[in-house]
Amino acid sequence: MQIVTDSPAQTEELGRRIAQQLRGGEVLALFGGMGMGKTAFTRGLAAGLGISSGISSPTFSIVNEYHGRLTVYHFDMFRVESWEDLESTGFFDYLDTDAVLVIEWSENIIGALPPDAIIIELSAGKTEQERIFRIEGLEL
Repeated sequence: MQIVTDSPAQTEELGRRIAQQLRGGEVLALFGGMGMGKTAFTRGLAAGLGISSGISSPTFSIVNEYHGRLTVYHFDMFRVESWEDLESTGFFDYLDTDAVLVIEWSENIIGALPPDAIIIELSAGKTEQERIFRIEGLEL
């Protein structure tokens, strides 16, 4: 499925829509370069789960934890360069929870993603604010 958003607000709204379908235990693997809207999407997803503030990219902490209707673990795998780096984040332990995992820079850990991960690829559109979302593993 492909969805196009025209602004950060629409990107957040897409996250809210997807949040309504989540039941816990999902892994959302986000792919896309810097500035493509991964954090805006996650902010909307969190809002859709009743998490109203504090959503930021976990660039330096690697993982942020948020609580709402479901617990969300928001990962930034930008600096993960090896299997040892990934293990040191505790990532594999998080897979065994009922939380929703949102993983920015999933391209850096593609071999560790579970087979049922929801794949969300973000890319630039025709305008500066337009974003193209290609989503696999989830119907809206």
